[in-house]
Amino acid sequence: MSTGTPRAAGQQAGGRARQKTQEVSGQAQEKSQEAMGQAQEKAQEAATRAKGKLREQLDQRSTQAADQINSQASDLRSVSDLLREQGKEGPANAADRLAGYAEKVGGYLREKDSDSLLADAEDFGRRQPWAVSAAALALGFAAARFLKASSGERYSARYPSSATASGYPSNPSGPSSASLEPASSYGQGVGV
Repeated sequence: MSTGTPRAAGQQAGGRARQKTQEVSGQAQEKSQEAMGQAQEKAQEAATRAKGKLREQLDQRSTQAADQINSQASDLRSVSDLLREQGKEGPANAADRLAGYAEKVGGYLREKDSDSLLADAEDFGRRQPWAVSAAALALGFAAARFLKASSGERYSARYPSSATASGYPSNPSGPSSASLEPASSYGQGVGV
């Protein structure tokens, strides 16, 4: 038999229930923190892999660009030689200078790794923020013009039966002689 009162037994049961709840809550917190830690590790691994791929791509692309630039420099040297043979010294010197600049750029791209290229780009951006802003503005303007120029084609591809972006109905067979005629007869113009 129990020596305690029912009230004491109820308090003991309530205390055990609270203790059990706290234990379960603590275990749940531990598991959630463990899961969060694993998720953070996986995210960091993915970011590291992505950075590695980006660097690899940048190295590869800069080497390809260097090859193309050096090829263009070689072509400029050939043009310079031809111009000299024709007795055109001024244009030949200009072609030589351009070839020299191109060779410097090609050599720079070939020698630098991705980290150095990114660091140089960051340094340039810090030294010349207006130049970077102007380049970004020009790039944005060019992208907007490109999108605007191609919007009519995208619209007509999406909605072939409706009007085109210009507001005129699409006519896949091209203009006919009837569509080139004015809507009114001669002498009955607008405002006449």
